[in-house]
Amino acid sequence: MSREDTGDDGTDLGRIGEIRHWLGRTAELLRGSTIPVQNYDPDKHGRLLSFSGLSGYEEIDRYWLNAPFSFVSINYDHDDDKHLYHVVEPDLDDLEVELLDRLFDDIREPLLYRDEVADDPEGALRDELKLRLEEYGVDVGIETFYRLYYYLHRRFHGYGKLDPIMHDPHVEDISCDGPGLPIFVYHDDYTDVETNVSYGDQELNNFVIQLAQRSGRHVSVSDPVVSTTLPDGSRIELALGEEVTPRGSAFTIRMYADEPFTPIDLLEYGTANLDMLAFLWLCIENNKSLLFAGGTAAGKTTSMNAVSMFIPPRSKVLTIEDTRELSLYHDNWLSSVTRERLDDDDITMYDLLRSALRHRPEYIVVGEVRGEEAITLFQAMNTGHTTFSTMHADSVQTVINRLENEPINVPRPMVQSLDVLCVQVLTRTQGERVRRMRTLAEIEGIDQRTGELDYSNTYNWNATADTFSETGSALLDDIRDERGWTQSELLQEVKNRKRFLRYLQDEDVNDYRRFTAMVNKYYAEPEEVMDRIDATGIELQG
Repeated sequence: MSREDTGDDGTDLGRIGEIRHWLGRTAELLRGSTIPVQNYDPDKHGRLLSFSGLSGYEEIDRYWLNAPFSFVSINYDHDDDKHLYHVVEPDLDDLEVELLDRLFDDIREPLLYRDEVADDPEGALRDELKLRLEEYGVDVGIETFYRLYYYLHRRFHGYGKLDPIMHDPHVEDISCDGPGLPIFVYHDDYTDVETNVSYGDQELNNFVIQLAQRSGRHVSVSDPVVSTTLPDGSRIELALGEEVTPRGSAFTIRMYADEPFTPIDLLEYGTANLDMLAFLWLCIENNKSLLFAGGTAAGKTTSMNAVSMFIPPRSKVLTIEDTRELSLYHDNWLSSVTRERLDDDDITMYDLLRSALRHRPEYIVVGEVRGEEAITLFQAMNTGHTTFSTMHADSVQTVINRLENEPINVPRPMVQSLDVLCVQVLTRTQGERVRRMRTLAEIEGIDQRTGELDYSNTYNWNATADTFSETGSALLDDIRDERGWTQSELLQEVKNRKRFLRYLQDEDVNDYRRFTAMVNKYYAEPEEVMDRIDATGIELQG
């Protein structure tokens, strides 16, 4: 058939093809199909995704994010001296794209009414996908089935295009600065890295609203800024529209670690040494109050949570936070979180702290003090409660200045009830970003001659050598006197704690449940524990 026979533009032939396609689709729909769903096996089935590298980049790392559906390729551009975090997900052909668009609409509502979704969301989604594909009358291979399943799961149960990054245990922070701009992540090996993920304008607005809804909060043009917590514990800061962020909606997610750091992790990462941890352990056991200070992302809360695992078993612990971050493996632990902007009836940290005192806790752990709650916290210290908290400050003197001045205004005589002040920093050493306890200071009281608050630095970090030095502790002498120990008994106790921690480090006991169980064992039967350590032959170096 010539072109002339089909019309000037071949429309007759095109119409015939469309009719045949329509008839074939109708026959398939009437006939239906049967899709045998089986578990995906990369050895038996075809690959779900492929990636051959990026032009102009050198791939320096690659690892799974959500196997077998997504991985990340870390690339380095030698010309621009920068890294790129490249997320790789399954590619879809035209038929798969068409099916996916239809499935998004057809599966959403049935999923809402399936009873088993809460118990087995993955299984419910697979069943619905199989049912819909059979209704459509399309025969697809197992690879197409699981590509469609991945994107449906990402949409309904995950975080959309951000979902692969949310699976990365090496990412501490995810930042979106506006529509059309690349997402940045803070990677624990490569620091701040640009990704290949970005959002369109309306797409980003919708995602910010979804994040707020998933956290049980509301964000709108009239109330465009929200600080809250995702269900997994990650902290998020949201901004909707251009009212407060002129470039458009934005968000920052500070990832929540599935397993909280233990003191052993602090040792492994060089944040503190054995002497400092043994010192903090004795202080916590003997009801000394601690304050952790530092800049953003210095690891204040992480370190406070870690050393809180030294709290004696069965002691009543009450934690108070704006956003849920603290995690203890402790039987007698009451956790409380503030509530904001709900029917104009806020429950603030100050309210929770006042309520906490009526629970008669032995230890009060406050996520961060920044206002009127600080006075109540120091009142609690003055009435015999052991308290731990954090605040933003970069030195001991800055902490004191912040406490004594607006908006906190803690009277100087009350500040002296604080026992230990830890200043922590996020810095660089030997080309790597590290977190270090720069100073462990003891608050000694008010100098009668000058009226100023006295303090002494018990431990200091030497940045050049990346080592810690000790200058002696009056607080340990106080503990010795309170416990009725001799000096040799005090030194032996410090040595035992250090050997105990070294033993746990050598045994890779960095799971917080195992660590807490071992600390509780030491409290219950210290001689038996030390005999066990003696049998291993572990000795301290130096």
